Amino acid sequence: MTSSLLASLRPEATGAPASGIVELSKYARTAGDVIQLWVGEGDVPTPAFICEAATRSLAAGETTYTWQRGIPELRQAIATYASNLYGRALSSERFFVCGSGMQAIQIAMTLAAGPGDEVIIPSPTWPNAPAAAGLRGAVPVLVELTHGNRGWQMDLDRIAAAITPKTKALFVNTPSNPTGWTATREELAAILALARKHGLWIIADEIYTRFVWTGEAKRAPSFHDVREDGDRILWVNTFSKNWAMTGWRMGWVEADPALGDVIENLIQYSTSGSPPFIQRAGVAALERGESFVEHQISKARKARDIISTAIEQTGRCHFSRPDGAFYLFFGVEGMTDSMAGAIKLVDLAKVGLAPGAAFGSGGEGHLRLCYLRSPEQIEIAAERLRQAIRQL
Repeated sequence: MTSSLLASLRPEATGAPASGIVELSKYARTAGDVIQLWVGEGDVPTPAFICEAATRSLAAGETTYTWQRGIPELRQAIATYASNLYGRALSSERFFVCGSGMQAIQIAMTLAAGPGDEVIIPSPTWPNAPAAAGLRGAVPVLVELTHGNRGWQMDLDRIAAAITPKTKALFVNTPSNPTGWTATREELAAILALARKHGLWIIADEIYTRFVWTGEAKRAPSFHDVREDGDRILWVNTFSKNWAMTGWRMGWVEADPALGDVIENLIQYSTSGSPPFIQRAGVAALERGESFVEHQISKARKARDIISTAIEQTGRCHFSRPDGAFYLFFGVEGMTDSMAGAIKLVDLAKVGLAPGAAFGSGGEGHLRLCYLRSPEQIEIAAERLRQAIRQL
């Protein structure tokens, strides 16, 4: 009976891949006091001033349906934040609030691709992006990044060679999860030129743009730096990373205002809008949270150096210090099963890392470590890993 029920489901649903990150987390959560570095979030709760904004909203009775595109105050706050960040005036009509960065990706995929279409995604990549394409019947085409003396790099010739008449979109995550690859302005311009040539959409995942380690830049290069009006670009973003709001599940899509009615409909027919009290928290995060974001960045920068040095000292790992985001993605000599390796590290070191195989083509043999943690916690994890990796 169970097999009959499963057989009657849509292949887009049954074909959704199991998450290796979730599989590892299930094991690690039952293994006692494990330092949880497998998931992409920090080690502090949401700041009190953000929580208090939501509490005040609840007390005021803001628990009803609201604007599908987001309350005007939040859309304006996002526009002001983005305008300051990218150095160009951006109207609030470009921004659409939704239920998490993941939903933002789902909306963007729905806009750009459908059954039988192809979406090119550089890999290794966060597994939710190709899964979002697959759930819409589209085919994710993973194109491997290269890795050498300059770290992880995108080979534009490989991207161009992967384009077919079925290709509808390029999904570009920079700074990248899990590799830390961070595109230069020149690379973004070249990617955009390729997309223009073939009439492709770009889904720009720049969620980690504030976490950049090259020079003294306040953010990574962005498609905002090279775009022109009319370009087919959809930006996806989230409150999760910068403001420690992973559990709040709120993000946004940025697009040309001409797409507003279509995006509004997609929000209406999925979640019917984000809770107004959570949106009030978002306003507080954007208007009062800059010092907290800067603290997060400073903490991650220190932790990056601590963990990178420790992993180097094992003598068994190969990697490049990431240019952006807050992950260390490293290969381990002789490790051919990253899930087994991650489980063994839980047992030996009481440190949980994500298996590289979860991140698609080019990921096997690697492990991903999230270092958005206090330097003190990273020091403990580093010492445990320094010893345990030698036993893998």
